[in-house]
Amino acid sequence: MIDESVRDWLLDSDPTLRWQVERDLLDEPAEVWRATRARIPLEGDGARLLSYQDPDGQWAGGAFFPDGFDFATQDEIPGQPYTATTWTLTTLREWGMDAAALGDTADRLAVSARWEYDDLPYWDGEVDVCINAMTLANGAWLGRDMSPLAAWFAAHQLPDGGWNCEWVDGSVRSSFHSTINAVRGLLAYEELTGDSSVAASRRRGEEYLLARRLRTRLSTGAQVGPWTDLLVYPYRAPFSALKAADHVTAAAAHDGIPLDLRAADTLEIVRRARQSDGRWLQGFHFPGEVWFPLDVEVGEPSRWVTFLALRALSRAGAASA
Repeated sequence: MIDESVRDWLLDSDPTLRWQVERDLLDEPAEVWRATRARIPLEGDGARLLSYQDPDGQWAGGAFFPDGFDFATQDEIPGQPYTATTWTLTTLREWGMDAAALGDTADRLAVSARWEYDDLPYWDGEVDVCINAMTLANGAWLGRDMSPLAAWFAAHQLPDGGWNCEWVDGSVRSSFHSTINAVRGLLAYEELTGDSSVAASRRRGEEYLLARRLRTRLSTGAQVGPWTDLLVYPYRAPFSALKAADHVTAAAAHDGIPLDLRAADTLEIVRRARQSDGRWLQGFHFPGEVWFPLDVEVGEPSRWVTFLALRALSRAGAASA
């Protein structure tokens, strides 16, 4: 599935990516990829992102938005800022940084950080499903007891099995975007803590997506939106084909079950996007302020997209076998 030139290209990368290539694609011994992962807080993108942390433990002085963000003009700017605490913690966690490198960050955030929504305490979460999903996983990673927020997801799961960030405004129909973020956060929580009490809720959410073949409306079979075919890194909040393929293959591996056949259409979208040289291209760019670019421009060969695609397809093959 991976030829020598693509392998070498992927290995010629930042430690945040290289260690995952070594572990998940090349089956290197643990001492190899662990040594690479240990470099994340010391050099490259991980060290750079860590260097922007404020003394009080936050980034950009805010929980989900930077300090001083003008909400009155939010609809007038493209995208949203991705520099504040929750986005930065999520990136560092997904890159594989050792939580110990962040020291007492969790305790400092418990004191300093409050949600922009109703000034709620940071580690308690707020009302937005996607925000709470990131917070759940990030807190578990940093060693906080996140069981109260984990229980929040089952309590706020909609009758159709998914979630919708607009539930607070009365929505009773689930959203692809909210649901993929919820199940990703719950899976990360399970993997980090070993707490399987959320597994049934997670699987109900996955069933909501799989019943719709990860891309269509249950009522008509029509495609929900063009974003269901998108291959993009970083994932950010929206649903995409790569994000869905990444999650359902990871969940099947975690649960020790065969990959659901209803994921086949999305996996085929990922497979077909492979270029003749064995690489995948960056498919989109979510606009918004960042500390520094996390990947290449749209249309360029992307190491991150290539790795994530190869890993999803590899997991799918292993699950089928």
